[in-house]
Amino acid sequence: MKSKVANFLFIFFTLTCFAKPPNVIIMFMDDMGYADIGAFGAKDYPTPNLDRMAKEGRKFTDFYVTQAVCSASRAGLLTGCYNVRIGILGALGPKSNIGLSPNEVTIAEICKQKDYATGCFGKWHLGHHKKFLPLQHGFDEYFGLPYSNDMWPYHPGVLHLPMEERLKRWPHLPLIEGNKIINPRVSDKDQEKLTTQYTERAVSFIEKNKDRPFFAYIPHSMVHVPLFVSKKFKGKSGVGLFGDVMMEVDWSVGQIMKVLKKHDLENNTLFLFTSDNGPWLNYGDHAGSAAPLREGKGTMFEGGCREPTLAWWPGKIPANSICKEPAMTIDLLPTIAKLIGAKLPGHRIDGKNILPLMLKDNAKSPQKAYYFYYGNQLQAVRQGKWKLHYPHGYRTMAGKQGGTGGIPTNYSQAKIELSLFDLEKDIQESKNLVSKFPDIVKKLSELGNKFNQKLKETKRQPGKI
Repeated sequence: MKSKVANFLFIFFTLTCFAKPPNVIIMFMDDMGYADIGAFGAKDYPTPNLDRMAKEGRKFTDFYVTQAVCSASRAGLLTGCYNVRIGILGALGPKSNIGLSPNEVTIAEICKQKDYATGCFGKWHLGHHKKFLPLQHGFDEYFGLPYSNDMWPYHPGVLHLPMEERLKRWPHLPLIEGNKIINPRVSDKDQEKLTTQYTERAVSFIEKNKDRPFFAYIPHSMVHVPLFVSKKFKGKSGVGLFGDVMMEVDWSVGQIMKVLKKHDLENNTLFLFTSDNGPWLNYGDHAGSAAPLREGKGTMFEGGCREPTLAWWPGKIPANSICKEPAMTIDLLPTIAKLIGAKLPGHRIDGKNILPLMLKDNAKSPQKAYYFYYGNQLQAVRQGKWKLHYPHGYRTMAGKQGGTGGIPTNYSQAKIELSLFDLEKDIQESKNLVSKFPDIVKKLSELGNKFNQKLKETKRQPGKI
């Protein structure tokens, strides 16, 4: 009881000290690996602004996405639900006839309860038909691509075909503003401008709404292949295109921090930085690094779903601090709702308020466990330091090198048997402890099975055209 009272008082005094409701910014990268920024181990190119976020804020070492693939990951972030619960799996493409249901509630809609300005600048990927676009899900403004930047007729899988045949699989890539297509045929030159354009739109949005609370969602198209970078960063890293792109991403972070400082908004803005999944490893020198984690995008090993995450809020979040407690993107919606005093959705969500993990030292995760699905299959459960993998197949590079110049190599297929890992001692998920800790295996297995059954009984349908 004492702990509950203390936590209530902590949240109450934290919220009542604001001059006006706090602003919220989420920058969500695409296919960026755990070790792709300086604060998490990158050394081949500089990321001074992200390093500054870590130095002045909090680094989350054990932060997850719901599923290591584009649309599924975004669904979990924006709705506070495991993506399986709301029927969004995989990566929706230009021929998809589903999208985020109008019955789901997004972070933007949570913020609209409190009259926030809301803007989305970047890759949406939750349905490209008008009824699924951001303006129909609580956003006042939208500028960006409706899905991944490789979903176009220059995809490496169709380059050997004549254009007429390519277009049957991948139509031209559109750029959208609001609900309208403003460029029906995005070119490589257009893609070079995307990171800059998203950033400039976000900066303009912040400046326009500096005198009222705002929520800015910036889901960058990079570093998803094909990689593109503006002229101002081309060749700047000296280590190749991936390094150049990461330097421009860091510049984007710096521009956001700069405009917040310009308008004296730093101390009243929560700025979160993370990624949708780990690196697309078979792209080799055009992919990032998940070191020291196992595997990457498309798997629910740590390298696929544990993301480099930073929380920055000068004067509120302790500087140069680290949170090692497990957390997940599903927790952001209820956290933001608590932060701004908004109501949670009336339907079931899976996230919990993790504001204490951001603002306090030694806070504990409010979640009993986290559940890792790939597709509809429950593949793993994490509770505390323990992670249990159920038997499942997965893709792997199996020690092979990835491709070069944006052309991928092939994955191999592998299987993992029932496996238990102590992530505090074995972050690489390499030492199976099933035989040594049968009680833990039984406990986590039953926990996962029970959750999975309840989720199946309460699943909702995606939106359909």
